Amino acid sequence: MMYNNRCESKFKCYKPKEGISINKPLIEVKHVRKVYRMGDEKVVALDDISLDIYRGEVVCFLGKSGSGKSTFLNMVAGLEKPTKGEIIIGGVPLHKLNEEQVTMFRQKNIGFIFQSYNLLPMLTTLENVSYPLILRGMDKKERIKRTLRSIEEVGLKGYEERKPSQMSGGQQQRVGIARALVVEPKIIFADEPTGNLDTKTTEVIMKIMLDKVKSNNQTLIIVSHDSTIAEYADRIVTIQDGNILSIEKNENIRTPQTEDVLGDTKKLEN
Repeated sequence: MMYNNRCESKFKCYKPKEGISINKPLIEVKHVRKVYRMGDEKVVALDDISLDIYRGEVVCFLGKSGSGKSTFLNMVAGLEKPTKGEIIIGGVPLHKLNEEQVTMFRQKNIGFIFQSYNLLPMLTTLENVSYPLILRGMDKKERIKRTLRSIEEVGLKGYEERKPSQMSGGQQQRVGIARALVVEPKIIFADEPTGNLDTKTTEVIMKIMLDKVKSNNQTLIIVSHDSTIAEYADRIVTIQDGNILSIEKNENIRTPQTEDVLGDTKKLEN
């Protein structure tokens, strides 16, 4: 595992201070290695990655395409199993669970926000947001109540019956955020969440996302190639060629420069 001893000036290398007690990590990644086989060739996507992530943290995994950051997200989210190593979330050894157990674990503990929104085109906003609750078998009355609350929290009250094709990119990403939050997960994974959005809309989406996870003390893991997005995080983990190049504590966390937009859906219309 490689670490860069030189950090960029606007960030400070992250090292827990000696003698200070810190909470047990929510996520423990221990010597994770992922190797893909392509015929006779071996491709090392992750090479001995170790990292702790704590409850309530916003952590950005920063790297170019092919660096291994998305593979890391897949490992920690239980979408793939590591070739070697351990992934422990809330004391649960994720790497030891079978497919059914991992699926149940994700439904209860993890929310996803995607670059391409991943909304079901034939469903309305109400139906898309409530879908994870249907999978959990929640009572219809409680499901609708929680879904409407989640939609309102991202500023889309009045858009419940709209389908994705009737909304802008920013509005669709709000639906994606509401869908991730409605299950009240401990961890949210955001894979290039603003990759398809313009600068102004990016600020709005980041404000909504950060406000909600901070108020709920949730852990947010962002995967991005954009150093500007990394500036919103508490810690920045730079990945290159399957290795951690540096882990930096952000001393100057960026604040989204936008007004209170939750009630103004027009600000996200393209």
